[in-house]
Amino acid sequence: MSTEGSIAAPNASKPQAVGMRKNGKQWHQPKSAFRPKAGLTSYAKRTEERKALAATRTKEREMKEEKEAERQRRIQAIKDKREAKAEKERYAKMAEKMHKKRVERLKRREKRNKMLKS
Repeated sequence: MSTEGSIAAPNASKPQAVGMRKNGKQWHQPKSAFRPKAGLTSYAKRTEERKALAATRTKEREMKEEKEAERQRRIQAIKDKREAKAEKERYAKMAEKMHKKRVERLKRREKRNKMLKS
């Protein structure tokens, strides 16, 4: 009985000898048997992978939103700056034509109207 066990062990460690391929295409790599159940994963592993994927997606979405918010903030700052510059130029033109006190009065009135509209 002990001799049978010792005989089986050396056979298992030897690599299988590969002879000529039956179809004659020796230049191709030898293929292994098709095992459709070999790649299946357990339910727990799949759920963990889904959780990790969902976490990465939420992180990516947050990063994109932050980037877009920063971009929108910069755009709004530029628009506000341009608007203030245009308003300043308009008041300067008005000051050329009118008295200084009247321009100041119009400014205050326009600011009041702006506050009422918003």
